[in-house]
Amino acid sequence: MTRSTVSDIVLQVPPQEQEAPPVKKPSRMMVLALGALGVVYGDIGTSPLYAVRESFAPHHGIAVSPENVLGVLSLISWSLILVICVKYLVFVVRADHFGEGGIMALGALVGRSRARRSRFYPVLVLLGLFGTALLYGDGMITPSISVLSAVEGLSVATPLFDPYILPITVAILTGLFWVQSGGTEKVARVFGPITLLWFFMLAAFGLYHIAQEPGVLACLLPHHGLELFLRNGWAAFLALGSVFLVVTGGEALYADMGHFGRSPIRLAWFTLVFPALLINYLGQGALLMRDPAAVSHPFYKMVPSPELLIPAVILATAATVIASQALISGAFSLTLQAMQLGYLPRMKVEYTSPHQKGQIYVPLVNWGLMLACIALVLGFRSSSSLAAAYGIAVTATMVITTVLFYTLLRSAWGWSTGRAASLCAVFLVVELAFLAANVLKIAHGGWFPLVVGAAVYLVMATWKAGRLALSRALIARTMPLDVLLEQLKSKAPVRVPGLAVYMYGNPRGTPPALLSNLRHNKVLHETVLIVAVETLDQPYVPSEERAEVTARGQHFFRIALRFGYMESPDVPEALSQARLDGRPINLSKASFFLGRETVRARPWLKSGMAHWREKMFCILSRNAQDATAFYRIPPDKVVELGTQVEI
Repeated sequence: MTRSTVSDIVLQVPPQEQEAPPVKKPSRMMVLALGALGVVYGDIGTSPLYAVRESFAPHHGIAVSPENVLGVLSLISWSLILVICVKYLVFVVRADHFGEGGIMALGALVGRSRARRSRFYPVLVLLGLFGTALLYGDGMITPSISVLSAVEGLSVATPLFDPYILPITVAILTGLFWVQSGGTEKVARVFGPITLLWFFMLAAFGLYHIAQEPGVLACLLPHHGLELFLRNGWAAFLALGSVFLVVTGGEALYADMGHFGRSPIRLAWFTLVFPALLINYLGQGALLMRDPAAVSHPFYKMVPSPELLIPAVILATAATVIASQALISGAFSLTLQAMQLGYLPRMKVEYTSPHQKGQIYVPLVNWGLMLACIALVLGFRSSSSLAAAYGIAVTATMVITTVLFYTLLRSAWGWSTGRAASLCAVFLVVELAFLAANVLKIAHGGWFPLVVGAAVYLVMATWKAGRLALSRALIARTMPLDVLLEQLKSKAPVRVPGLAVYMYGNPRGTPPALLSNLRHNKVLHETVLIVAVETLDQPYVPSEERAEVTARGQHFFRIALRFGYMESPDVPEALSQARLDGRPINLSKASFFLGRETVRARPWLKSGMAHWREKMFCILSRNAQDATAFYRIPPDKVVELGTQVEI
């Protein structure tokens, strides 16, 4: 049972910037920046495959004229500058939680600030939780649209590939998810170099076409974007939903900050990623200004010679697979965090690297994502159709991030209302415009990520509420440990040799499994440990702070084991590092006693939660992974004692 509550993920941060451990050597900085290319910038780095094409999609009604091309490119350029350069890389990345980023880390920072006492705090909690849930919908669409758009380049080479686009895409996605159980440690070593080559290719193709049409550089003047709206009206607003595709990946950039640190991520963006993306978008615009017919596939039409087309498709496919891998790994990490914080039931987690504890594999999430991605590809059948479903979940998450960041500026960093509002208003004006344009996509597939996000949110909220109800029910029927110890003084049972470990989260109560053992077997072990596993609202806990041991007398000890939300709890390992009266704990002959609660929903009129939510919680509880595997306890050392509990 965790100590963190729903509110704990939504923000302690000192007024000053919390920097991750400094990178001292320039060579180390460059290595981290190279690694960030594949993991952090894979998503946003593959947007040139489809963003410009979708901005001029026929259903938007914007003609491919030179002035409209300059207008769209102006919107693309300033979106990258305001949303990614300014919002995320200048300001938001400063909001790290012990070096970790992402909406859950931002929520934890807000939860540890003065905002916790605000009457609006419950709303912030709900926003943070819903923003987290929306990321799962994004994680389903991104691999689908990225891989499909890359493979579609084969049809540019020759129409003979047309019947094979979908089968090839499905095969690549299936292979990608199939290899997840083996881990990504070895594959990850080549992520950076491949993505580096990808960005060099983006820049080279862009420069080639800019040199032929240098007038395209005028798009950097912002008035061209304004004139696009004055000239095209509603059609320009519709195109705004596609222009947003160039900044998808901003949230992933922030969420992956803990892997590399703030400085390497900034270095990679400003020295390579941003220039390469901007040059490529301008190159596509230069091509369209000379040849409007190239709008069907402007990225692949940029390839200077036919001999380079197939290599470009292969490199694009590799880049999209890398981008997808980063999102899949992120979904695994997000699931582990949610489980640790008590928002999702326990699931099977496998560790794929003996060196990197963060490299995990969650089978249920993996196969669920695979089936969803394949269904999306077969259902939408083209990247253009998928683009109609893409964006609304990401824009909603970005808006939520801005709201939470404003709260952080006011409640933790000491900014005045006017200063904080002025900054965040700039971001909100842009993001709300994107959100409004993407709302129009709901009827054309945008409902999918919203449905996924709503379903995940419902599961997370129901599991959290159910666990709280279960905790209250168990506390109500639990004997205080002090009472038991007093009874044992007057009527001591037989004490048998050995060590008994009872897993129980109530700091003052007696584990029901201990009472059941006393009631049925009439004996106690010579030494009794009552162990509580607590998940703190910080990503990692130093080993010296892992265990807190309290002697209760009569050879009873209470041990609190503390883990961060980015860590997976290994109870035997943590206990082996603890000390009882200065001596290490010998677990070779220990027995672990775990209680298994069978949860039953109360009758309709006595129900605490909505009855259908109680039923849902009961189903989730029955299918949750048992504590033995989750806490990595050897099965041959476990004794489970069951009880039925009504909530």
